[in-house]
Amino acid sequence: MVVKYVNPKKNADIYQKENSIKAAVLTGPNKKVQLQNIPIPIVQNGEVLIRMLYSEVCGTDVHIQQGKLAGVPYPIIPGHFAVGVVEQVEGDVHSVTNKPVHPGDTVSFLDVHGTCHRCWQCQVDKAPTKCTSRRVYGVTHSLEEGLLGGWAEKILLQRDVLITHLPENVSPLRFIAGGCGMPTAVHAIERGRVALGDHVFIQGAGPVGLCAAIVAHHSGGIVTIVDKSPVRLKAARALGFDVLQLQPSGLSSEQIPSRKADVVIEATGSPNAITDGIKLARDGGRYVVVGHYSDAGEINLNPHLDINKKHLEILGTWGIEYIHFHKSIELLARKDLTPSGVEIEEVITSIYDLCDVQKALDDVRNRQVVKAVISNKQEIQ
Repeated sequence: MVVKYVNPKKNADIYQKENSIKAAVLTGPNKKVQLQNIPIPIVQNGEVLIRMLYSEVCGTDVHIQQGKLAGVPYPIIPGHFAVGVVEQVEGDVHSVTNKPVHPGDTVSFLDVHGTCHRCWQCQVDKAPTKCTSRRVYGVTHSLEEGLLGGWAEKILLQRDVLITHLPENVSPLRFIAGGCGMPTAVHAIERGRVALGDHVFIQGAGPVGLCAAIVAHHSGGIVTIVDKSPVRLKAARALGFDVLQLQPSGLSSEQIPSRKADVVIEATGSPNAITDGIKLARDGGRYVVVGHYSDAGEINLNPHLDINKKHLEILGTWGIEYIHFHKSIELLARKDLTPSGVEIEEVITSIYDLCDVQKALDDVRNRQVVKAVISNKQEIQ
């Protein structure tokens, strides 16, 4: 184990004396994860300290390790989604539903905070996900700022962080199975305006793609999931969805259905998927791109044939708001969440201890698992 304290003298006034916890730290692009000892901060008025139960590894975390996401202030504690048990509360703190937050409560929080609510994007365009002031746990906070990422035994929730209590019928594991993929999917399906009877093709059977399939199903869509990975397609079938397995070279002309999609959701992060997705969409259809949170490269498109002549509507999806987070939890509370009735947490989660984060990252990058969940083993037992 690498033992390192973050400027203990410089920031001595904000850390508790002789107390530390373990956190998985990325020190820079293309570096291996290090397990470090980090001082526990003194909780200020309006703040909450939680003991992490579960966090997750998503495609964005892989991109952060690879240095493909701009503006990451390495070193950082990654992990933008997490769920935990409240350990300490300072002052009068309430969740979004105005329920008091007390020690022992099981809570989660929206990773996005710091939105200004004053700029043009917030007030005129009504697109707070594009506010330049917004901060994101596990992405835009440096290690020097403290325990502001999910891959740690404890997480500090600052005063402006939106907190939610989990419903009794949403277990911590079920919540993290949905994770960041579920609210992202809610936003994507909202952007695509999926309605009753729409044929919906989902490109990608990773966490975002599978969650998009679930949300589209509950919106009345007729869903088909497209992917190459046998592991991920197996999960899609287990959840009760029709699948289309691509060849290594991509979509063949024989695989294009005669009844094309009203809505196609791209959730792969692969530029080459865009050309396939356009082929799957009907004339006058809608194509929603949600998988490209980092720059994965360029493709060639014919504006006449691929967009204008098809009368195709192309929509990007950037980030989430609290409403998407709220709706995802409401959806996870449903007993009929998946078409097959199989529980989402039983199908898509592979659980790793905090000390095995690097393996989890490798497995996600190599598509050996559907969803990698990080557990705080001491808390789960």
